[in-house]
Amino acid sequence: MHYPHRLSKIKKKRKSGFRARMRTSRGRKTINRRRRLGRRVTPC
Repeated sequence: MHYPHRLSKIKKKRKSGFRARMRTSRGRKTINRRRRLGRRVTPC
C-alpha cells in the first residue's frame, strides 16, 4: 500500500534541518530566536 505524503527523512533534514537553516540569514534568525526562548521545562 502506498502512503500519501510520506516525506523521506533525508529530504526533511535537507530542507529544514540545522545546516539548511544556517545557510540562510532568515534561517539563522530562526535558530537564534529559538535559542533565546530556551528549552522550557513543563511541570508534570
